[in-house]
Amino acid sequence: MSAFEWDVDKDRLNRAKHGIGFDQAQLAFLDPRRVIAEDIDHSRDEQRYFCFGRVAEGIVTVRFTRRGEKIRIFGAGYWRKGKAIYEEINGQV
Repeated sequence: MSAFEWDVDKDRLNRAKHGIGFDQAQLAFLDPRRVIAEDIDHSRDEQRYFCFGRVAEGIVTVRFTRRGEKIRIFGAGYWRKGKAIYEEINGQV
C-alpha cells in the first residue's frame, strides 16, 4: 500500500468541520469495494481524485492526489453524494 501524507493543520480543521481525521479517512482505501473517481472540478494544477470507501462509521469520501509514491489527503467527510455514488456502483449496501 502507498504511504499517506497530509497537512497537520488541515487535518485539525477537517476533524472540527467534518468529524473525521485523515488518519481514519485513509482506511477507506482498504475497502475492497472502494470507488476511485477523478475530481474534474478541481484538477487544474495536479490531478485530484475521490476515494469512496467504507470505514467503520459509514461511507467516507476522501479527496486526494498522488505525489510521487505518496497519497496526499486534503479532505474527507461522510458526505451524502459520496455515499450515493458508492451505493450506486456497489449496489445498496
